[in-house]
Amino acid sequence: QHGAWAFLALPVLLGALVTPWTPLILLLALAWIAVYPMSYAAFGLVRAKRSRRFRRPLLVWSLVAAAPALVLVVARPWLVWVGAVYALFFLVNLRYARRNDERALTNDMVFVFECAAMVLVTWAVGVGGRTFVPPLPAAIPVEAWVLTAIAALAMTGSTLHVKSLTRERR
Repeated sequence: QHGAWAFLALPVLLGALVTPWTPLILLLALAWIAVYPMSYAAFGLVRAKRSRRFRRPLLVWSLVAAAPALVLVVARPWLVWVGAVYALFFLVNLRYARRNDERALTNDMVFVFECAAMVLVTWAVGVGGRTFVPPLPAAIPVEAWVLTAIAALAMTGSTLHVKSLTRERR
């Protein structure tokens, strides 16, 4: 069981395989990985009876994520739209956290989708320009779609494996 960290690293690494290199990919990886502990703190804040202990981590990780995200948005303004879509999915995750049901299969599949889509976002950061229009889906190479599907299948399989053998084995 590799944990969520592999879910974060795999898509960025796969996306980096099919896109031209740019230091923006490192910034994307930093922002993407910082959002995970930030989201953990946010989920804790909405579900804990004593949410005070989650405030500082939420602030710290939000700042860590915001710094590279700001540079990315300046370099690739279309990432604002990507961020808006991710924010909508994050609201789904928050709803499950508020109900103290983060381990629900539907919520897990939303997380899998968020992670797998990062393959395409990584590719787009490498090839995209300084406009408000992201690279069009028709421009995405077949290899990027294949790697996105592989990431989605691997993460779905891992999620089901953990659910069936560890967390919800009964």
